[in-house]
Amino acid sequence: MSESSGPHSLCKMDPSWWNPASVGKDMPGVQTKIFQPDSNGEGEVCFRGRHVFMGYVNNWEKTTEAIDYEGWLHSGDMGRIDEKGFLHITGRFKELIITAGGENIPPVQLEANILREIPFLSNVMIVGDKRPYLTCLMTLKCDVDVNTAEPQDTLTPLARKAVEELGSPCTTVSAIISSRDPAVFSAISQGLERANQKAASKAQKVQKWALLNTDFSLPGGELGPTLKLKRFFVLRKYASTINSMYEQAESGGLQSKL
Repeated sequence: MSESSGPHSLCKMDPSWWNPASVGKDMPGVQTKIFQPDSNGEGEVCFRGRHVFMGYVNNWEKTTEAIDYEGWLHSGDMGRIDEKGFLHITGRFKELIITAGGENIPPVQLEANILREIPFLSNVMIVGDKRPYLTCLMTLKCDVDVNTAEPQDTLTPLARKAVEELGSPCTTVSAIISSRDPAVFSAISQGLERANQKAASKAQKVQKWALLNTDFSLPGGELGPTLKLKRFFVLRKYASTINSMYEQAESGGLQSKL
């Protein structure tokens, strides 16, 4: 953030400081706080330190919105700090989807609910701006090339264990998608049903989903330098997949599209 003079957290080539799935640990002399965390430890990421700016010139109102009385800069990012001290950015509080019916829907919490219900998923992105109902794109947890940060086809050990417990013999993303693995697809549908039960309104329920053949990543362009989801880029890159979920006005429960 320009308001915090650039760097705040980082990963180093040191086992105790390296986690490419995070945005790193605090640099010396700075502090991070999760403001009003929920039961899963997720809340607004706040910064404090000498690197935080003094305020917006001649704009006291905007300054007090950004920096609280204790000197914490409120980033507007949703995140959590794991047990090893790594900061994870999970979304933006200010992101809103406005459906064709005029409903204002915050996607971040809906996505978090789905990820909690389906632990072998890596990323979920809700789609529905100016659309009649919500859909979502999903990716499976897969291994990552440590040199290029590119997602691989093989599932992570935890994901393999999860799908094995479901009764699936698949160990790769491509095998699950090409076979439309009944155990995995059924588990996704059931998990999505459970997540939908937590929705505040009918408009906030996801009606259809698509499982992508590769995870979101920096090399793929779906994630930014701080691993934030680039929603506009994803919408363009997977436009045909998204459009296919809206082309047929199917009814009678959740649908999956590939």
